[in-house]
Amino acid sequence: MDMQTKNNLSRRNFIRMSGMTGVALTIGYYLPALGKDGPEFFTAESADNLGIELTSWVSIDKTGKVTILCHRSEMGQGSYQVVPQMVAEELEVNLDTVNIAFAPGDPKKFGSMLTGGSSTVRGAYKNLLRTGATAREMLIEAASKKWTVNKEECYAENAQVIHKPSGKKLGYGELVEDAAKLTPPANVVLKQRKDYKIVGKPLPRQDTPLKVNGKAEFGLDKKLKGMLYAVVERNPRFVGKVKSFDDTAAKAVPGVKYVIKVQRNVFATKAEGVAVVADNLWSAMQGRKALKVEWDDSGFDYHSSDQLYAKMKESLKGNVLNFKSKGDFERVFGESEKKIEAIYETPYESHSCMEPLNCVAHVHDNKCEIWGPIQAPDWVQRELVGMLGLKIEDITVNMTFLGGGFGRKAFLDYPHEAALISREINAPVQVVWTREDDMAAGPFRPGMVYQCRAALGKEPYIRAFETKMAGQDMGHQWPGANKLSYNDSTTEGFLEPYFESIEHFSFGDIPLDSPIPVMWWRSVYSSTNGFAYESFMDELAIAAGTDPLEFRRNHLGDDRYQKLIDIIIEKTGWNTRKKNEGWGVAITECFKSIVGEVVKVSKKPDGKIKIDKIFAVMDCGWYVNPDIIRAQVEGSIVMALGAATKHETHFADGKAVEKNFDTYKMPRINDIPEIEVHVVDNDEKPGGVGEPGLPPLAPALCNAIFDLTGKRIRKLPFNMDEV
Repeated sequence: MDMQTKNNLSRRNFIRMSGMTGVALTIGYYLPALGKDGPEFFTAESADNLGIELTSWVSIDKTGKVTILCHRSEMGQGSYQVVPQMVAEELEVNLDTVNIAFAPGDPKKFGSMLTGGSSTVRGAYKNLLRTGATAREMLIEAASKKWTVNKEECYAENAQVIHKPSGKKLGYGELVEDAAKLTPPANVVLKQRKDYKIVGKPLPRQDTPLKVNGKAEFGLDKKLKGMLYAVVERNPRFVGKVKSFDDTAAKAVPGVKYVIKVQRNVFATKAEGVAVVADNLWSAMQGRKALKVEWDDSGFDYHSSDQLYAKMKESLKGNVLNFKSKGDFERVFGESEKKIEAIYETPYESHSCMEPLNCVAHVHDNKCEIWGPIQAPDWVQRELVGMLGLKIEDITVNMTFLGGGFGRKAFLDYPHEAALISREINAPVQVVWTREDDMAAGPFRPGMVYQCRAALGKEPYIRAFETKMAGQDMGHQWPGANKLSYNDSTTEGFLEPYFESIEHFSFGDIPLDSPIPVMWWRSVYSSTNGFAYESFMDELAIAAGTDPLEFRRNHLGDDRYQKLIDIIIEKTGWNTRKKNEGWGVAITECFKSIVGEVVKVSKKPDGKIKIDKIFAVMDCGWYVNPDIIRAQVEGSIVMALGAATKHETHFADGKAVEKNFDTYKMPRINDIPEIEVHVVDNDEKPGGVGEPGLPPLAPALCNAIFDLTGKRIRKLPFNMDEV
């Protein structure tokens, strides 16, 4: 979108931006003040006249082409498909007639635009369905008026309105002009699930052809007239200042235009660096190699991984910040005869998206425009208001496709850095991070240590359960953060019914203070919590002498969880387990979805362990596209397998050690076993899909290895060949 468009996203500008041929019907919804029930729907023209900012624009032109604005980024998780799939279901159009465009950052018009927390469907499904249904009903009303018949005699199908008694038909394109003059209905009846034609079906993704034929625009594809290229030499120790730099050799490289000191906000830290700007990327990179920088790292703890984990383990001896508790754990644990204790350890991890960070910025004439792989355009917009001293309406943030995100591209540092460089050189600039830049700078998934203790009764039930979680609290890094506050993700991943069935429990954390920046990584704290909690649950089942699935069932009174276990048993053949096979199970929940995974392992002729098969049962409630769900669960399992058995980020001398894939090993295709995914059908509210499939894999795998070998793995990552 150009700079003129962003000043007024009116109906006319929407037409121009989306390439439509004269929009006649454009509607959206307005979120009223708190206390009112549901959104109010308006046509774009009436909303413009009233000064109302509409969310979720859906437009139909005279050719019948449907265009909607997607307010969430597409990084492989499927929002580009499921958002139009929901609208098209109620609008009664084929997805082939739907065009989708990314919405610019604007929280007033689109509400939260953060693509994170697996929230796209569960956060907007009702309003998206109602948007499609509202447009449908307006088209039906327009047709009934044109025919002078009762509206109840008409219905919509395949982008047409049909008069049932006579069989007369009018295409949407023939009706939109009249429909645009109507007032949207206050209430519409949504379809029942049994009547869906599109939702719930494994339809092909709309972005696949674009990615195959090269039309999909990723961040690195963006080009502007007069655009320069920049790379930045950044302090490898996270905290520190540029003491001095010698740019003589860098400026001697042909094509290099500027060498300037820059900074970016990393939580409460001003991370400094030196940018080399050139008229081509190669020259910028060569100029950077010739640059000489002296850093001031005074007052900085040159930590190592060993020191970090030693601090975490030592801190377990101290007091915790209590997050959640019930009953009297210490008394019950102290008086119990059967006690189990274990310590689990999980590593720091890089996001390592296949597309490294990059961003295009153009700051000029008291305006700023951003293009790039961004998970939270509205956050970037708000951040730049303070950084650049501009009004929010003078900042436009445009999303491109993302080559992976996993939380890293919801951070605000790289657009901020690009904007400051553009302002300094008074030209559009594309800032490109190399793989080494991306992996060395972080932020990282935090490494964690868990101390778990529990007491069992005479019956195979948990009497008391305690977890102490030691590691960095992401929330403690922000400016002005209260570092005495507990980590409110301490129980993330733990199954909700356990809080009812366990009479005495205590969950708390001991924050580690470290200069290493840490942040969201796919499934956030569930990715580490899940390993500890579900590994320990397996240890409790073994100590109780009970089948691990039945042990969990005994503590899960909710029918939804009972059904999940039934499906796990049915689909995996759990009750047909044989000797010389190792079977492991884990069940976690996050972002309102429950996932059970079973891993089956055996020994190869050389005695090494191999994974024979992985089963996953996903209960995400109401869903849109089962193929996307399966793909996301498979991707989550592969990512989890890498974090469990292949890669981690170490620190030495205050620096990240692993900076590329030669040392940060990724799973290869021959490492991936058969994965079988089952999606549960029920009437529950929608949960997340992109992240919940990750947490159960590591504990299920380790539980399977114990079942086969008797060896209990409590520290990740581990080498499959050395078990």
